[in-house]
Amino acid sequence: MPELPDVEVFKRRLDATALHQTIGGVEVEDERVLRGCGPAELERRLQGRSLEASRRHGKHLFARLNSGAWLELHFGMTGDLACVEDVEDAPPYTRALFHLEGGHHLAFVDRRKLGHLALLEDLEAYLAELGLGPDARALGPDAFLERARGQRGQVKCWLMDQDKIAGIGNVYSDEILFQAGIHPRTPVKALSDPRLRDLHRTLWRVIDAAVQAAVRPEAMPEGFLLPHREKGALCPRCGTPLQTIGACGRTAYLCPNCQPAP
Repeated sequence: MPELPDVEVFKRRLDATALHQTIGGVEVEDERVLRGCGPAELERRLQGRSLEASRRHGKHLFARLNSGAWLELHFGMTGDLACVEDVEDAPPYTRALFHLEGGHHLAFVDRRKLGHLALLEDLEAYLAELGLGPDARALGPDAFLERARGQRGQVKCWLMDQDKIAGIGNVYSDEILFQAGIHPRTPVKALSDPRLRDLHRTLWRVIDAAVQAAVRPEAMPEGFLLPHREKGALCPRCGTPLQTIGACGRTAYLCPNCQPAP
């Protein structure tokens, strides 16, 4: 599932290729990815308009039209955002194509069709309705500590709870906890303030490194867990066989040596 670093890469791709470009047309390949409008309405409201700004909050991406409305791009479990010069080069499972007058085409890709496109009039009201916590990359160290105090449950579950902190999912919570040397099942209340501050620094560092690598596993820094996140792999730091456990209803990867059980 695309997480904060993935969606930040999508945002930067959109900024580099589509901002201030007039939309010449919209081609919806599968209207099941549309929410609250049909293909004809989407094209009517977008054609001739331009995308003037973008904003990411957690795993959600929004682009503001020069009409004042916002286009929401939510990527579900398997979404992607691609930019191609030729329509024929659009990736498989492209569900909608935005034809830009500069010559490029923005492809909304979603293999499992669990993401969606929607038009919004009031972005702040929509975000309030979603009930998301603050964006993980925008959350400062003091606010991070304040949100951690009084929390019950395991640290991995807390990091993944979008109502508490928006943007972190299963993969990057594993990476953050591995880099911080914290077992996923450690209770949040067992972490001291210095440990929580270190966890916050690690969270920012992991996000920034993943974005810098354009979320490509092979481009991640040496010592990152993500390129080794598979059955039978060894810890990139100490060589211990990696372990999987159930946590928060998901499969977590960890090193039992670097992340001792609480």
